[in-house]
Amino acid sequence: MDNKIAVLTNTYHGFTLDEALNGIAAAGFRYVELAAVRGWTEHVSSDMTDAQIEEVKQKLASLGLTAIGMSGHCNLMEEERLDDFRKNIELASKLGCQYIISSTGEAHFGKGESFSDEILAKHLKDLVPELERYHMTMVLEVHGEYGTGESLYKVTRMVDSPHVAINYDTANVVFYGGKYPEEEIKCCVGDVKYVHLKDKAGEMKEWNFPGVGSGNLKLKKFMEYMDSEGYTGPYSIEIEYTEDFCMRDKKPEDLAVANKAVKDSYDYLKSIGRI
Repeated sequence: MDNKIAVLTNTYHGFTLDEALNGIAAAGFRYVELAAVRGWTEHVSSDMTDAQIEEVKQKLASLGLTAIGMSGHCNLMEEERLDDFRKNIELASKLGCQYIISSTGEAHFGKGESFSDEILAKHLKDLVPELERYHMTMVLEVHGEYGTGESLYKVTRMVDSPHVAINYDTANVVFYGGKYPEEEIKCCVGDVKYVHLKDKAGEMKEWNFPGVGSGNLKLKKFMEYMDSEGYTGPYSIEIEYTEDFCMRDKKPEDLAVANKAVKDSYDYLKSIGRI
């Protein structure tokens, strides 16, 4: 139960980084995962100057926060995008992160392109030297076409590097994979080094991701299983609300909604002895 508990700043999609960090710290958390997703949530970016990066680090320090991971999604299926991801690895290192998170490029499926596990594994192997250089662990997120841990486990076994592992998203495996995390995790737990702790409400395919402890998933049981398997990596909370709330332009009063969801998540985890 010594796992670090972080909050992904994508929880504050549509809000500023300062608003995100202030809300996360006020809730009681000490760790964050920074969002660097181009065209979506760009709280940090590889285009930032060293001075801008230093400002972020000072803001984190002033709030008693430590960045342990960076969500730096790129389309890893396209070889020409690998250099973009290399820049994200460097950025994550400058921010003091140990983990960099990415999905696999599933947004480009179904457009006449044909990719395979083998091609993905080759591209990941090409990134290993940079991961080694920056002492970084890359974790592939359960998301989209790779919507189960089982599908990603096949790829990480092909890469066979301690620097490439799985980010197990507890709600995405339901939404994309149609499986429940407390059972599906058992086929891939050996390669899981990071967890997006995300709850799920509503129907399987319904975009409804409330605060942790407010949905239908058996997250306590999931974490107890991870304990039994010796998992010592982080849990990073992600809240994506309803699709309408997540996607629309934010209003000033919406910040209180996000802050409450984060605080409720903290209180839930504290109530079950995780914080």
